[in-house]
Amino acid sequence: MRPDGRKPDEMRPVEISPGYLKTAEGSVLITIGNTQVLCAASVESSTPPFLRNTGKGWVTAEYSMLPRATSTRTAREVSKGRASGRTHEIQRLIGRSLRSVVDMTVLGERSIILDCDVLQADGGTRVASITGAYVALALAVKQMVRYKMIPKSPLTGAVAAISVGMLHGEAILDLCYEEDSRAEVDANVVMTNDGRFVEFQATAENKSFDDEQMTLMTHLAKAGIADLIQLQKSVIDQA
Repeated sequence: MRPDGRKPDEMRPVEISPGYLKTAEGSVLITIGNTQVLCAASVESSTPPFLRNTGKGWVTAEYSMLPRATSTRTAREVSKGRASGRTHEIQRLIGRSLRSVVDMTVLGERSIILDCDVLQADGGTRVASITGAYVALALAVKQMVRYKMIPKSPLTGAVAAISVGMLHGEAILDLCYEEDSRAEVDANVVMTNDGRFVEFQATAENKSFDDEQMTLMTHLAKAGIADLIQLQKSVIDQA
């Protein structure tokens, strides 16, 4: 039995609230169980130096966690003078995931920056950030098209992410922190709406895994991501 009574293939309740920030071009608060992430999209009329005069835009992300998002206080990274390796890794993952469904030539020489701030952490903050950031990005793009900043949407598809793992020899979907800390295998899966993988990060913590277990986890991830993408579409269409 899972700590919250869920079945192995059952996700925690998911809610995506659009327009959470009135000042951002696109924003959402995504809640997955007790994990909450605020995702905001900002449009800037500039690109990184390596893209200047290419006619192409850029999509990137920044990630941070509030000091009391966790059960004990975590010092702000600004007080340490630099971001941690974990933060850099997550930022790059979010950026790669979003860029996989954006045509940079349609975006023109503009940047869209996604800020993902974890308000409360109970496992799965990086996958929640990706799922929520895509919706914030799509809302910003809708505004850009509406204001004729770009001739059409640069989005070529949708992208979402979910965690899966092996706990006590059983494949489970959407790990909370308690499960994540005890799992034999922990994986973060990022996929597009046409069923293609962007990233599959799987790590054996206590025990190695085989092809059959990988297949079980992949099956769970595909089903969970399909549900998330349907929710994303509903939120974007109604916004």
